[in-house]
Amino acid sequence: MSFSIADLFTEHFQEKFDLHEHYLNNQMVRVLRTIGYDRNYKRAIGQYLYDQDNNEYLDLLSGFGVFAIGRNHPTVISALRETLTLELPNLVQMDVSLLSGLLAKEILATCPDNLDKMFFSNSGTEAVEAAIKFARYTTKRPRIVHCEHAFHGLTMGSLSLNGEEIFREGFGPLLPNCSAVPFNDLEALEKELSSKDVAAFIVEPIQGKGVNVPDDNYLPEVERLCKKYGTLFVADEIQTGIGRTGKFWAIDHWNVKPDMILMAKALSGGFVPVGGVAMTTKIMDTVFNRMDRAVVHGSTFSKNNMAMAAGLATLEVMRAEKLVENSAKVGADIINTINASATRYEFLKEARGKGLMIAIEFQSPKSLGLKAAWAMLEAANKGLFCQMITIPLFKEHRILSQVAGHGMNVVKFLPPLNLTQKDRDWIINSMDKTIADTHQVTGSIWTLGKNLASHALKNKK
Repeated sequence: MSFSIADLFTEHFQEKFDLHEHYLNNQMVRVLRTIGYDRNYKRAIGQYLYDQDNNEYLDLLSGFGVFAIGRNHPTVISALRETLTLELPNLVQMDVSLLSGLLAKEILATCPDNLDKMFFSNSGTEAVEAAIKFARYTTKRPRIVHCEHAFHGLTMGSLSLNGEEIFREGFGPLLPNCSAVPFNDLEALEKELSSKDVAAFIVEPIQGKGVNVPDDNYLPEVERLCKKYGTLFVADEIQTGIGRTGKFWAIDHWNVKPDMILMAKALSGGFVPVGGVAMTTKIMDTVFNRMDRAVVHGSTFSKNNMAMAAGLATLEVMRAEKLVENSAKVGADIINTINASATRYEFLKEARGKGLMIAIEFQSPKSLGLKAAWAMLEAANKGLFCQMITIPLFKEHRILSQVAGHGMNVVKFLPPLNLTQKDRDWIINSMDKTIADTHQVTGSIWTLGKNLASHALKNKK
C-alpha cells in the first residue's frame, strides 16, 4: 500500500480553507478572510514563510513563540529522523526512558541551583495544571494567586488563572480558591499572601498579554514575600523562557529563584509538543512520597522519545547558534530604534520588552485631526487602531505580527530568535512606513480604518 503525505498536500493544497470551514472552526476562517490573511503557504524555512507564488514573509509570531529556533531546523529534523529509524523502545510504561533523563539533566543545568527535579508534560497548559496540583499537595493549602491580565492556558485549571475575561466567559464555574492581584503590585500581593492559605503565586516574569515588564524590584520582592508567608513562587516561563527575552530564562534578568519554572513552546523545536516543570527536590519528594504514589500524576505521551529528542536537539541549536545572545542584541536594537522615532509620530507611545519579546504601544494623539480619527476607532472597538498597523504590515510589507491582547493598542512581535540584520532592517523600515501612513488621515490606510470600524459596529449589533 502506498501512502504519501506529499501527494495529499499537493492534491488538496487549494482546499485548506474550505476544509476548515466545513469540519473545523469556521469563525477562524471568517476572521482570516475578513482581514486578508487567507494565504496558502507552501513551505517554511527559519524565520520565513513562502506562499504559492513564492513570496517571502517574515514571521514575527513564530507560532506564538513555538519556533524560537526557526521553522524546520535541519538539526531537529535529523534528530527526529534518527529517532524514528532506531526502533527504540518508546512509552514502555512500566519502565523509565533514557531520553527523558538526558533532557531533564540538560534543562536543569540551565535553571537556578535550587531546582533539581523535572516533570514532563505535553504542553504548557498541562505544566500549569501540574503546578497547581503540586503546590496544593506540597503546602496543604487551597488557594492559588495569579495576576490580572495573565495568560496561563485554556484547560480548566489554567483557565481559572487567566486574567482576561474573554477566555473565561461562559466556561464556569471555574476552579475555586483562585484570586487575582494586579501585576507589579507588591502591596496587593502581600495582602493576599498574609492570610497564609495561599499554596502558590503563579506569575509570568513578563506578561504575554501586552508585554508588561515589571519594575526591577518586583520579582525579587515576590520571592521574598513568598518565602515569608510559606507560598510557593511559580514562574510561568512557557512563553518567556528558553532564550526569548535575551536570557535563557526571563527570571535571570532579576536573579531570582522560584520554586517551580513552567516551560513549553520553544522546547519543542516546533515539531513535537513538550512541556515541563522544573522544581525543587522538596516538591517532587512530597508529591511522589511513597511507591504507591509513583503514578499519582502523569501524562501518557509526555516522555515520548520524539518529544525528548526534539527537546535535546533544540537545546543544542540554542547553544551552537548562540540564539540567546542574538535575541538580546537584535531585540534591544529594534526596541531602541523604534523608540528613537517616537518624537516624530504622535500615535507612537513606546516600544518595550526584553530580547525578542517586543511590544509597540500606541496612544491618543494631541493634534485635533488625528485625535478625532483615533476617537472614531476607539468608539467602534477599543484597540482597533493596531489593526491599522498589523494588516498593512502583512499586506504591504509581508510581515506577520499580532495585536498583543484584547482591547489594547499594543502590537506584539514574538519572532524566531535567529533574526538577521536583513530582518532587522525589514522590520524597522516597514514599521516606519506604516506608522507614518497612519498620520495621513486622508490616506488609504484610514480607508482601512473606517472599514474596520464599520465591521466592528456591525458585530456589536
